Amino acid sequence: MSESIGIYIHIPFCKSKCPYCDFFSGRASETDYDNYMRILKEKIKYWSGQTDKNVATVYFGGGTPSVLGADRLSDVLYSVKDCFTVEPEAEITVEVNPDTGKTLDFEKLRLAGFNRVSVGFQTAVERELKALGRIHTAKDALVTTQRAKAAGIDNVSLDLMMGIPYQDIDSLKESIDFCAKCGVKHISSYLLKIEEGTRFFDIQDQLDLADDDKQAQLYLFAVDYLDKLGYKQYEISNFAIPGYESRHNSAYWKCGEYIGIGPSAHSFLNGRRFCYGRDLKAFEENIIIQDGEGGDEEEYIMLSLRLKSGLVFGEFEKRYQHRLSPLQMKKIGNFARAGFMELDSKRACFTPKGFLVSNAVISELLV
Repeated sequence: MSESIGIYIHIPFCKSKCPYCDFFSGRASETDYDNYMRILKEKIKYWSGQTDKNVATVYFGGGTPSVLGADRLSDVLYSVKDCFTVEPEAEITVEVNPDTGKTLDFEKLRLAGFNRVSVGFQTAVERELKALGRIHTAKDALVTTQRAKAAGIDNVSLDLMMGIPYQDIDSLKESIDFCAKCGVKHISSYLLKIEEGTRFFDIQDQLDLADDDKQAQLYLFAVDYLDKLGYKQYEISNFAIPGYESRHNSAYWKCGEYIGIGPSAHSFLNGRRFCYGRDLKAFEENIIIQDGEGGDEEEYIMLSLRLKSGLVFGEFEKRYQHRLSPLQMKKIGNFARAGFMELDSKRACFTPKGFLVSNAVISELLV
């Protein structure tokens, strides 16, 4: 197992709930924020007693962490640093909504130790933003990235959604050009997924959604165009200027260990996977749901193949003391001949076309 771990802090609050969002989050009062802070710091202290490993990455996600404001976010990070041994060069990320980002005190966040900002942008096109129920404008996103960089946080990421209502190649290009104009180092570009329990799930028949063919067209365009702009794909939905790949998320895909703190947050520690339920009271009472063992061969193959670097045979053999089966290698060869994978003596990885059907391919490899 790795020498260091990551920490994920879940902030389950938003100013408004987006109709496509399935994450555990909702509106709350300032009093609710303060009460959650108290619980969060109690749990940070508890989990610090469960491991003596150094912390290499900290990630504040949600919800919308930025609704808490810089003082509360800094307070939580100071608590993490007080309780854990956080490495001097640790990557410390906070997710920010452009609506709150345009007034957030990024200078205070930087002084507390935050050195990476992930902005929930989605699209630069006003009609598409309204269709997604977003409460910000493209200008808000630009102002947020500018303010973060002016405060000394140069490592900024933008979320970019594909397959959303009314979107076509031209509007997607407009959004990608906007990201490049902002000068960000990282772009998470992912396809809209309709999740059960969301408003979009209930009204999906009324939405102008992209079918599978259009989704594929948008995705393949984005991969190619982002590459031309210098954003290299390193994971199925993530692109970065070389050297600015997300270390926190990359650790997930490499079966690294992490502790998730907050309702709905998942953990992988000491070979076990477990989580908190989607319930604030259960989180306060520290009720933990066991998910069983983690890091087995199937999981390693599945997660490795999310990465553009793919499944490295030598690393697999070192970890599990044997090679992939002849049948698995034969299947990989078949997928490579069909154009879905690339294969050489050292590794197997998906092509952009292969990423679009990766779930089906991985399922076949694991049979």
